Parts: sequence; structure tokens; C-alpha cells
Amino acid sequence: MGRIERLQSSYQSLDESFEIGKEMYRGQQYSQIYFARLRLMRTLLYSLVPLWKPNSPVCTVLGLEEGKDCVIVGTLFKHMKLKPCILDEYSKERSVVPLVKPHNFVHQDDYLDLEDESGRVKLGGNIIVPSVYVTGIVVAIYGKETGAGDFLVHEVLEAGLPPQIEFPIKSREDRYVVLVSGLSVGSSRSNPLQFQLLVDHITGHLGDEKEQSIASQIVRVVIAGNSVEMPRGLLNGQNLASKDLSRMAEPVKELDILLNQIAAGLPLDIMPGPCDPANFALPQQALHRCLFPGSSLYSTFRSCTNPHCFELDGVRFLGTSGQNVDDLDKYSEAKDKLDFMERTLRWRHLAPTAPNTLGCYPYTDRDPFFIESCPHVYFVGNQDKYDTRVIKGSEGQSVRLVCVPKFSETGVAVMLNLRDLECHALSFGTQFSS
Repeated sequence: MGRIERLQSSYQSLDESFEIGKEMYRGQQYSQIYFARLRLMRTLLYSLVPLWKPNSPVCTVLGLEEGKDCVIVGTLFKHMKLKPCILDEYSKERSVVPLVKPHNFVHQDDYLDLEDESGRVKLGGNIIVPSVYVTGIVVAIYGKETGAGDFLVHEVLEAGLPPQIEFPIKSREDRYVVLVSGLSVGSSRSNPLQFQLLVDHITGHLGDEKEQSIASQIVRVVIAGNSVEMPRGLLNGQNLASKDLSRMAEPVKELDILLNQIAAGLPLDIMPGPCDPANFALPQQALHRCLFPGSSLYSTFRSCTNPHCFELDGVRFLGTSGQNVDDLDKYSEAKDKLDFMERTLRWRHLAPTAPNTLGCYPYTDRDPFFIESCPHVYFVGNQDKYDTRVIKGSEGQSVRLVCVPKFSETGVAVMLNLRDLECHALSFGTQFSS
């Protein structure tokens, strides 16, 4: 059997906007990130309004006149009957009515307001459906003020997919990226043999010559969050004994041994997730290299932020560890997770519910979750099942959406071909006969 060389790809990290760096917290409020978002999006929407409603005046909320058709641009605020409130914890009259769907807080009586710097107005009519939208989205709305003081909505304009860099000329050879998430090393659900099979497949230690030839075409592995799971019982705010400290470190040590095997053979990106030893608020900063004394010695190992943006052979990737889509699932409704992903692109905002219901850093002069450039591949980790589809934009944009499932529960990773962005599931199982 001849020697098989692994293919190489050019890589460029675009995580700079998600790195907090020298930002300092000086007691600033979250209102500033909303104002920064409104300024950014309003400029964009104002440029689209003349093509959308060429003869309609653009007003502020305070400048509305009863019965006069106009366009207003502002941030949506969603009033939710079932939204949990911290003050309810201390209320003497707490409701004992159980929620119908504990994972979702949408109610038929929810309604939307539109807000700008001048004021807020309640939106009426059946054109804008509250269950589709969440607090924090900036839109343009055409309609008129009614006698009751509401704004009757005739049409809604969203920002739409952002401009996209040109897709590179198709190469003749296949090159693959492996996307995996939810390894949950250290949890009772995690199957070490299953993950070892994935590692062996990626590194070319499994299968015949044909299998190894395909493995040699894998140019990068991206791990999208929740790589470890700490023993929850130990995290009770008490000082830990030395034996408990070593128990806490065990999952990370085990992960490092496994990543070491991947990094020895090919480039690897690891993103933090909600269960990993990283900061809670988005954007999550890269996991510290000292957690990985073995793998971090390799130049192929990269610890990245969440969200994570990069280019591979001119193909732009954008991905998260799942918090943005999971939060949308709690406060709005859609057919599936891919719908939520598509909405974030059409709203041009990666995490519209931050900082309202999703923790994020209190930026003062910018909003790093604003999507300036449309990716070719948009992936979200830690989902219940593998799912994918391609969406198209009005200016020829084409985006491959990928839901990456939790590997510890499904045994499924995703293999994506850079040549044509086709992707398929890699499924690993272990079964022992009794």
C-alpha cells in the first residue's frame, strides 16, 4: 500500500470582532448595545426604503400622524405573557398555573411594540405575527397610526441576506471539513469508544485504502462547543478538596488526550459552549490553551471564540455553539431549527435575543453580532438532530445551513465538501452482544 498524503487548505481566522480584547466594563448599561444596533441597522434600512416605498415619508415614532401612511424604522419589543421574570421569584401572588410547553414561552396574547429614540408604539393588524419575531430585531414598517394610538401594519421590510463574497472557482478535488459538537467528555452519556472511532476515522486509522483516501481529504475539524461536562455536584460554591479538584479536571484531561490525536494529524478548531470552562456571556472567548497542555503544542491546534468565523480556501464559514438558536426556540416559533437560522441571516443579526434573554457583553459603541458579510456555510452546534438545507438571497447569495447534532447523544458528525458545499452525516455506533 502506497503512502497517502493529507490535502492542505489555506485558512484565515475572522474572529477579531468577537474578541473582547481591551474592552473594559465600567458599569455601562445594555441600552447602549441596542442604540448601536439601531444606528447600524437604520442606516441600512433607510438605504432600502426608497426602492421599497419610493413615495412614502419616513417618520419617527413621535412624528406619527393619525391616518397618514408612512414608514417607521425601529427595534421590536415583544410583550410576552409567559416570559419568566426574576421579580416573580419574590412575588407573594405567584401564579401556580403550569406552562403548557415549558421549553417555549410563546402565548397567543403576545404583542409587539416598535421603539426608536423618540418613543414606542404598539403594532396592530395581522401582517406582523408576534410568534415569528423576538425582542431586539430592527425592521422597517409601512402603515399608519389609528385612532386608538396603535400603528396598523401594512407591510414589513427586513434587512435581508447581507452581501456575499464570490464563491471560489470549484476545484476538481474534494476537500472536506468535519463539524462535530456536544462531545460531553465526562458525562454519563458520553461513549469514549464512539469518539475514539471518530478520531481514528478522521486521522486515517480505520478502514481500507479507499476509506483512508477519503480521510486524507479532510482538511480541518471544527468542534462547536460542549466538549466537556463538569461534575455538577461539585459546583456548589464551596472550597473543593484536592481529590474533588482532580475530579473536576478529569474530563478536560481526557479531552486533551483525544484532541492530541487529531491535532497530530490535521488542523483543528475548538469553540467553547455553554457547558465548557469559559465565560458564560456571548461572545464566549477562546478556551485557555493551558487547559490543553498536549494538543496546544501543535501548530494545527486553534482555540477559537463562539461565534466563530473563518475562511477555508476562500469559502466563508460562520458558526455558533447553539445558544443563539436555542434561545430563539424559547421565545418564538418555527417549523424547525433551520428556520431560526435562516431568520438570523435575513435579520442580519446572529443573536437578536441578546442581551434581553441571552447573556452578552455590554458593548457601548458596536454590536459584534451584526452580520456584515453573508457566509457560504452557516452552522450551529449542539442540536437534537442533523439537518441541512441551502437558502438563496435576492442578490444571488447562496448559504448552506447545517445543524450539527450532539455527538454524545447521536454519534453523528457532519462532513462538508468545500468543492460544492454538499454535506452528509458521519454516524458512529458501538454495540456489544450480551
